[in-house]
Amino acid sequence: MSIPIVLTLVVAAALAFHFWSPWWLTPLASNWRQMDDTLTITLVITGVAFVVVNLFVAWAIFRYRHRDGHRAAYEPHNRRLEGWLIGITTVGIAAMLAPGLFVYAKLIDPPHDARAVEVVGQQWQWRFRLPGPDGRLGSSDPSYVTADNPLGLNPKDPANQDNRIVDAPELHLLVGQPVKLLLRAKDVLHDFYVPPFRTRMNMVPGMVTQMWLTPTRTGRFDILCAQLCGVGHANMRGVVVVDDKPAYDAWVAKLPTFASLQARHAGAAAADPLAAKGKLLAQTKGCAGCHTVDGSAGVGPTWHGLFGKTETFQDGSTAHVDEAYLAAFIRNPTARVPKGFAPLMPKVDLTNDELKALIAYIRTLGANAAPTPTPAGLPGTTPAAAPIPPAPATPSAAAPRVDVQLAQNSLQTPRPPAQYGPLTPSAPANQGTQPSPPSQPARRPGQQTPGLPLQNDSRTNMPPLGVPPAPSTNPPPSGSAQPSVPMIRPAP
Repeated sequence: MSIPIVLTLVVAAALAFHFWSPWWLTPLASNWRQMDDTLTITLVITGVAFVVVNLFVAWAIFRYRHRDGHRAAYEPHNRRLEGWLIGITTVGIAAMLAPGLFVYAKLIDPPHDARAVEVVGQQWQWRFRLPGPDGRLGSSDPSYVTADNPLGLNPKDPANQDNRIVDAPELHLLVGQPVKLLLRAKDVLHDFYVPPFRTRMNMVPGMVTQMWLTPTRTGRFDILCAQLCGVGHANMRGVVVVDDKPAYDAWVAKLPTFASLQARHAGAAAADPLAAKGKLLAQTKGCAGCHTVDGSAGVGPTWHGLFGKTETFQDGSTAHVDEAYLAAFIRNPTARVPKGFAPLMPKVDLTNDELKALIAYIRTLGANAAPTPTPAGLPGTTPAAAPIPPAPATPSAAAPRVDVQLAQNSLQTPRPPAQYGPLTPSAPANQGTQPSPPSQPARRPGQQTPGLPLQNDSRTNMPPLGVPPAPSTNPPPSGSAQPSVPMIRPAP
């Protein structure tokens, strides 16, 4: 008798939790109310099946319980019962799947007046591209990816020259205007998801997927990645801001064009080619996904002001951040873990020349652009090897700022100081396990971790995302070229 009672209580508790649950859908902010309707149909059908099956099991156990003097009847087949079960199951499954198929067919068929916006995902950051006055997005290909061209736009395509580049995790949309989102990924599988819009779509490397929506109310909405894409997956956040016409036009007017960005970064790359090469490595090796360049919080320590400071570690020890420290830390990142961070960084396969370039780039982001003397050469170099060349200096007091601006994002606005929650390591820093490759999540046995630091920003509940360094015109170094996978060109 206890089993029928337990099953009945489980059904009653599940129904009560559903109707009085505090977790409901976020307010709708797009035209896709049909998404809510298909979800409601699925909940109703599966809910009815859950109640009927469990109550039937409880009734059968009670009705056919063991009683003295009674013997069970053996009936191996009942064609009438089997027919009813097959018919009801078929209708239920069709009722769940058919609406979703119709909605998906509409989701990938944008209206003719929809404005095109390109969304590019990379571990672990978002970038965007808008067409210029001609309304066209130019072609792109991974072979064009460089530090000054992170989106891989074809510089010879005239349609690219007036395209607006959003080199920040914040996209603005016009309320009431249909928008077609062209989605592509540069490294692994991502998924562009804004919960109040109800729409989401996978971003597959080597191809362009698309969906469309019409924002129906103004506000700020979080962008999430809905596919596990690496150790920084939870920190791959962004913001969609839905504006009215004046605010949207003012935002678009401030966006730089692809042509202007190319011209702006050409001089910066010529001023310090080694640092420009390091910026490219920070992009191709995934460093920019965890380490920010504007001082905001990220998965790892920010590179802004890192060079020249005194770093404190979890064991209470300290070290001066110079070339030797950075070389040792990059070679073995879990040997000494900075205080407030978890030992998540994998070992990165870098040659000595690549290591010098990356350190030169980090040096340009330090509080003082002038390098400190290197007590010893980088690993693998001989005593006669030339040290990392210092950043160019001029008599002007503003000279250090030239190098800093090399990596600053022209679209990133300074944020007010924020408080961050402490981060407790999930495992000892010097454990003997072999870290995973850069694109794979590190396997971490041991105790639980409270999570990544979150910013107390009243405008949104997302932590600031590491904005990648500004691009350069130098070609990618040998051995680190992007795979030549042709992109699908968006229709004019």
